[in-house]
Parts: sequence; C-alpha cells; structure tokens
Amino acid sequence: MKIGIIVAMDKELEQLRPLFPEDKVILQKSGIATVNAAIQTVEMIRQYKPDVIISSGCAGGNGDDINLQDVVVSSELAYHDVYCGRAIDDTTIYGQVQGLPPRFGVDPYLLRKAQELSSINHKLSTINCKIHPGLIVTGDWFVDTKEKMRQIISHFPEAKAVDMESAAIAHTCYIYKVPFISFRVISDIPLRDTDASQYHNFWDTIAQHSFQVTRTFIESL
Repeated sequence: MKIGIIVAMDKELEQLRPLFPEDKVILQKSGIATVNAAIQTVEMIRQYKPDVIISSGCAGGNGDDINLQDVVVSSELAYHDVYCGRAIDDTTIYGQVQGLPPRFGVDPYLLRKAQELSSINHKLSTINCKIHPGLIVTGDWFVDTKEKMRQIISHFPEAKAVDMESAAIAHTCYIYKVPFISFRVISDIPLRDTDASQYHNFWDTIAQHSFQVTRTFIESL
C-alpha cells in the first residue's frame, strides 16, 4: 500500500520524519491553510498516485471529553467558514460548498482501523492520550480567542477539532476518489485557553510523543 501523509508546518514535519522511512511513506509539507493544502494534495495524487492520503498535524480541541495531546480522528469533515447562501439553492447548508456534500466522509476501513487502535496497541498507553472519532471543521482562521471558537461552535457544536487544512484535503480526495482520513493532535483548547498559550507550550513540552498515533495507525494497515 502506498501511503501519503500531508502536514502543514515544518514543526509537524520534524516530528513525523523520524518516524517513517522515506521508502515506505510519502511525507510532504503543504504550508498552512486550505489553498496550500488542496494544491499539495493534487500534486501528491498526480506525482505519486497514493492508495491512501492521511492528514496529520495539530488542531484546537472542543468538548468536555477532549484534553491536550488527545487525538481526534475524522469521522467526517466540513468547512466552518464557507457559506454559499440560498439565492440559488435553498437546500445548501452552512459549511457546504454548493454541489458538494454537506460534510466529507472518510474511508470506512481507515476509520475502523483508527477506532481499533486504543484497544489493540499497548504503545498508545505510554503516551497518555485518548483517540476520539468525530467531526473536524476547517477554515482559514488561527483560532486564538474564545470568541472565534464560540462562533465556530455555534454552527458546529459537535465538532471535536478545528484546523486549517483537513477539510480541504478531504475535499480534494473526494474529487479524485482517493481514500482519506485525518489525525489531529490537540495542541490547545481555545475555550479553556487565553492568548493561545497552550498551543505554544504544546510544541515546547509534549509534541514529540504526540504523533506516535499516526505511526501506530500506519503500522496497523
């Protein structure tokens, strides 16, 4: 199986590169935000024709059951900053690009394998994290205030994580018919944070262990 992993930032690339031999996994950096993520996904598909694409990186978390260093695995994905209006089509909902699904699903096999990780692999017990399947929402905002997070959650109260790339990668994979899933390590919880301090502390203290979940998942395929 040919596996492609897309990350947004050098920090994420530095954490993941030592975990994967270059001849086993295609690991590439897209740059931050939706357009960069979509462009890199198309380039990866055209150049390497992967069987699976994985988005890996960090995200802001939401929910009483979510803690720092937990991992949210996408069960579905949506844009939190897209609104196409109802002038032409009154069935299009908030977050939906007209003509596309309201939410992008993920490959059922990949999701099932991700959900099995906690119960079948003892390695995860050593890194003190939980895996949460759920909705990931994406937009071109760095969520650094509680007000921004409240605005997003008002439309998507069930969202487990907020990032800047995953839905764009899912959107591209949907068009190109490539199986996709996203793993997002929770680096901060905006509704419990002030001035994104949790995010900065994440990189200073616990990030180096957090991407082991992605590695464990790939080893299980």
